[in-house]
Amino acid sequence: MLQPYRDQFNANFTPAKYTDLVTRLTRLTRTTIEFRVAETPCFFPQSLLKELAETGATLTHRLLDNPAYLHASNQTIPDQYRVPNDNPQPNFMTVDFGLVRNPDGTLSPKLVELQAFPSIFGYQDLLAHQYIDTFNLDPNLNCYLADISEQGYWRLLNEIIVGDHDPENVVLLEIDPDHQKTLPDFHVYEDKLHIATVDIAKLRKQGNRLFYKREGREIPIHRIYNRAIVDELERKNIQLPFDYRDPVDVEWAGHPNWYFRISKFSLPFLNHPSVPKAVFLDDWFAQRNIESLPDQRERLLLKPLYSFAGKGIQFAPTDEDLNAIPAADRHLYLLQERVTFEPTIHTPHGPTQAEIRIMYLWPDGEALKPVIALVRLGRGLMMGVDHNRDKQWVGSSAALTSPW
Repeated sequence: MLQPYRDQFNANFTPAKYTDLVTRLTRLTRTTIEFRVAETPCFFPQSLLKELAETGATLTHRLLDNPAYLHASNQTIPDQYRVPNDNPQPNFMTVDFGLVRNPDGTLSPKLVELQAFPSIFGYQDLLAHQYIDTFNLDPNLNCYLADISEQGYWRLLNEIIVGDHDPENVVLLEIDPDHQKTLPDFHVYEDKLHIATVDIAKLRKQGNRLFYKREGREIPIHRIYNRAIVDELERKNIQLPFDYRDPVDVEWAGHPNWYFRISKFSLPFLNHPSVPKAVFLDDWFAQRNIESLPDQRERLLLKPLYSFAGKGIQFAPTDEDLNAIPAADRHLYLLQERVTFEPTIHTPHGPTQAEIRIMYLWPDGEALKPVIALVRLGRGLMMGVDHNRDKQWVGSSAALTSPW
């Protein structure tokens, strides 16, 4: 933690200021924030955030520079969701870390998961600045992970999401967006980038073009900022007006194929001090590559590869749990070493764990850039904001540090 900011914040906190924070966020995002906003930002040393950003970049490049991994991960894309016109690198990366205590008392990062899919870049920028403004924090505190300004941050987002197109021809594509908890994030892009948020089920396909309707006009789509998750399409049995395999004349900001290529699937391929041991469930049943896993079941997690917000995770899975998964589906699950994260954030409700998501932008043909961090605070088994509803000083937070 970065002092004296932590102690000063706790001493000066009032419930009225927190209410003001949520009120401001509601007004600025033009909607109710359905997930829990933490009472506090997190004040981290610059050295820690740099270490996390560098570790995440190292892991990402180990995957993309490994032809065997790329070949294996390419096979994970379901045929019905294999989109043409792939790009050579993901435009968005997120890498989640927890902190563990070493025997010598120091802290080290441990990977939770990584995903080549956009996170809430818009809302997270807004949240960080509202913490500073609402609680009258030091204006020199910084939320960015590189030597960029707020203007530079949005310039990068505009370059990747809008490109050289008229914003009217660029859409944020989601499943029933008005009922997603991430709707506040969508509204920030609408206001900052002037793009439309569109329900994927309401597109219209004509020839090799896609269209959306606004104020009675049918507008051609030239570029898609993709936020639709295949797992949700399947669960909700969404009937689409186009086929993902169609060679439609459109660009993707965040090509859908990368959602499968870099995901929890990558964990068994990574050998790095920050990465917990993991094997595919079908390998576990075949007794392959399991020697590195702990023998005790209470030290294991069972995870589905393609789900968000902790859906489907089981702690200390039993034989009955594992055998309940059909043999044909076992390659879609991981058995992973369970890591105990250190509570490092001192709050009036006791020490709290922080899961830190490093968020990267990757413009076509350029270098991977760490830009901002999202933090989730929790005191339960699960860190997601959905799992900490009955607690205080937990939930969605931001990482602040001294200027870079």
